[in-house]
Amino acid sequence: MNDTLIAVDLAKTVFEIAVSRAPGRVCERKRLSRSRFLGFFATRPPSTVVMEACGSAHFWARKLKACGHDVALLPPSHGRPYIRRNKTDRTDAKGILEAFRNEEIRRVPVKSVHQHTLAALHRVRSAWMAARTARINTMRGVLRELGFVIPEGATRVVPAVRLLIADADAEIPDALRPTLEEMCLEIRDLERRCGEVERQLKVLAKGLPIVKRLMEIPGIGLLTATALVAFVGNVQRFPSGRHFASYIGLTPHERSSGLRRRLGAISKRGDTYIRTLLVHGARAALLAGKRVQQPDRLRSWALEVEQRRGHNKAAVALANKLARTAWVVWKKGVRFQAIAV
Repeated sequence: MNDTLIAVDLAKTVFEIAVSRAPGRVCERKRLSRSRFLGFFATRPPSTVVMEACGSAHFWARKLKACGHDVALLPPSHGRPYIRRNKTDRTDAKGILEAFRNEEIRRVPVKSVHQHTLAALHRVRSAWMAARTARINTMRGVLRELGFVIPEGATRVVPAVRLLIADADAEIPDALRPTLEEMCLEIRDLERRCGEVERQLKVLAKGLPIVKRLMEIPGIGLLTATALVAFVGNVQRFPSGRHFASYIGLTPHERSSGLRRRLGAISKRGDTYIRTLLVHGARAALLAGKRVQQPDRLRSWALEVEQRRGHNKAAVALANKLARTAWVVWKKGVRFQAIAV
């Protein structure tokens, strides 16, 4: 491996390449099509290739690693401050070079094909769930305009609408009844697709022992455990559980100066999807803690926080605890053990 740095500004069809052998200086530039991209790197000696972790970056990183190069993926948002004046492909490539030399910008781990498979299943399921929610809200809104108020709750909407459609005396226009029936069928079909994705995730999880250990933590189920494996990847890069929780965005946003320390709401950095799953899991764990007579220490602590600060803050605080606990279970290879109060 030599000291040559090669920055690549990825795109769909055209790739801008900047080669640097000395800090701050670009000695060679190339603009390659997709078909010529791998051929360019196959003929070069092993170098360090720097790219932003954007669309298709992990695919190209795996291909370049197979050619013998060391690949560094950088967070896209961290490279923007290094782009001077106008934003072009040339300045983007130069900015990537400068951002790589900042040791405070951490690399993004290259995802494996297995991780991408898990991530793709989660993304597809999330899109279908969003479409299902949109159809339910549309149907409730249409019926509300006609004077029919459907109770809240996704599981109640389709049965209630079908009862209205079947009722000949209901004041629903005949022209609207077939459309409402089609929307009910569409919602059921989306639910079937989401269930099939969950079954596929369950099959893939059988080959991942870490998923089974993570699922032993209260509030972490199949979706959260497989999402952590898919989107986080290598947990060894986090030196502590607090760093891991901060990466997900579950630690306070800080605006301190001098002797005054200001801590605000959570930073909401990192992957929104993982943070959402952890918070929803924390809500479920809180609810389960209320149903048992003697909850364990973790849920007892969360219930005490709920009494002092309210349900929402307690759920986020518990989600932070779940993230830290997952880090311990994952990094140290131990199993979660509930401790009685």
